[in-house]
Amino acid sequence: MATKPVPPRPAPRLYLATPLVDEPSQLATELAGLLAAADVAAVLVRLRQTDPRSMISTIKALAPAIQNVGAALLIDGHPDIVARAGADGAHLTGLAAMEDAMPSLKPDRIAGVGGLATRHDSMAAGEAGADYVLFGEPDTNGQRPSAEAIAERLEWWDELFEPPCVGFATSREEAEAFAAAGADFVLVGDLVWSDPRGAKTALAEIGEAIAQAHAGTLGQAKAEG
Repeated sequence: MATKPVPPRPAPRLYLATPLVDEPSQLATELAGLLAAADVAAVLVRLRQTDPRSMISTIKALAPAIQNVGAALLIDGHPDIVARAGADGAHLTGLAAMEDAMPSLKPDRIAGVGGLATRHDSMAAGEAGADYVLFGEPDTNGQRPSAEAIAERLEWWDELFEPPCVGFATSREEAEAFAAAGADFVLVGDLVWSDPRGAKTALAEIGEAIAQAHAGTLGQAKAEG
């Protein structure tokens, strides 16, 4: 009996992390232009630690610019304020943080997780209900695996598991490599905001780069098939 052909994997999409947010009005204005420049699936809002009421107000001020164009708004940590702020979910660091957050997020909101040092931790996160796993972000000391190791982990996950995987890219070259390796999403942050040409130009360029890298892998797969 002939095997059913596997449908081609959709092109990876961008996942944009904000700088630490103090005052949201300028960022809200900038996000409106940014999200029109590239295919951004979600925005990870990084809040400067303050009181819950102020953080909720910040999220509510940013939400229209993000959610009205169909992107998801996730908060970096702080799962306790996700529902009250009207956010779509939270990104947690480490298995324990994800497990603690699940009761407040599920079933209605997204629970993503990073800080997964081992393959075992990654599999445990998937089994515990993570909506995505992130590979390649810096640890608390600013250290991260090599780009080759991150790409290898993405390829391993993409081949074996259902939940989406995200690659944390610090350069255009990394973004391309992670897209080619099987990332469903490519997370970019400082790479975009620090670009001297402007965040909009940088984001659009990275979006084009990951689309081309994905198209290249599809063409290679067809040629090998």
